[in-house]
Amino acid sequence: MTIILGIESSCDETAVALVTSEREILSHKLATQEDAHRPYGGVVPEIAARAHAEKIAPLVEAALADAGLALAEVDAIAATAGPGLIGGVMVGLVTGKALAHGAGKPLVAVNHLEGHALSARLTDPDLQFPYLLLLVSGGHCQLLAVEGVGRYRRLATTIDDAAGEAFDKTAKLLGLGFPGGPAVEAAAREGDPTAVPLPRPLLGSPEPHFSFAGLKSAVMRAAQSGDYQTNDIAASFQQAVVDCLVDRTDKALKGLDFAPSALVMAGGVAANAIIRTALQRLSADHGLAFVAPPLWLCTDNGAMIAWAGGERFAAGLTDPLDIAARPRWPLDTAADSVRGAGVKA
Repeated sequence: MTIILGIESSCDETAVALVTSEREILSHKLATQEDAHRPYGGVVPEIAARAHAEKIAPLVEAALADAGLALAEVDAIAATAGPGLIGGVMVGLVTGKALAHGAGKPLVAVNHLEGHALSARLTDPDLQFPYLLLLVSGGHCQLLAVEGVGRYRRLATTIDDAAGEAFDKTAKLLGLGFPGGPAVEAAAREGDPTAVPLPRPLLGSPEPHFSFAGLKSAVMRAAQSGDYQTNDIAASFQQAVVDCLVDRTDKALKGLDFAPSALVMAGGVAANAIIRTALQRLSADHGLAFVAPPLWLCTDNGAMIAWAGGERFAAGLTDPLDIAARPRWPLDTAADSVRGAGVKA
């Protein structure tokens, strides 16, 4: 059995966890920054980086104490090396390097997206490669063929905003507060999803990709019109996102060149109950198992980084101490560029 210490600091949550190769989470510590960013309606990179620097060392100490372990008993150190807000990524990665160097342990630089991609395997021992992954987070919306550790083929991506971005911007437009995703979901429970006529970008399109910028703009116009209740706009927006995700995933499932073991959904948006239910129904229509991590493992956390680091470590994939932090780091580096997607491709 191996024990991996994982560090996550790519956005506004500082997290440290200790996870074993037997899928046991020995400890998990998380410090959020919601109060610091709430006045701005979104994450301020400079504030996030400073908070990571203040919180990360105490979290490492607390995680080790909770697990009853000394650093010398850990087999490897895994740290997010990107993509993300570069200041925060650097804080976590430098901490991981210092711990690895000081304890004489291997370093595993983890792609944050790979953390999400493999997180379902932490809680579901029966999930086997290959599987189709719908990765929906604040900055990414992709469909990927997950063929193995470090082996990903991007089948679709967003050509503009990600679904999570659209949730956050909708929350800000409607004055629902921060963080945006949970705020919109809560408001939508009190609204009518058919009340506001909103577009479904690329619905039924022959191209495989996603688009949410036009939907966000339509929400802005609906809010400015004064014709609709806030809860109705939230519910109608959420339903439009559901329709787009289901349609695009359905298209991908119908065109696969491999037999997936399951449809997997991961990333922060995967914590949305309405979206999870819709994708579970789609998966059943295709005769596939549906797998999604528990809600707390969908949002950014240290356990998924520790687990991904452990999977990479088991495959003999470790990194030198001079590896650089990356603000952009696609899982499929060979994927073709997509119109409009730019660095998000």
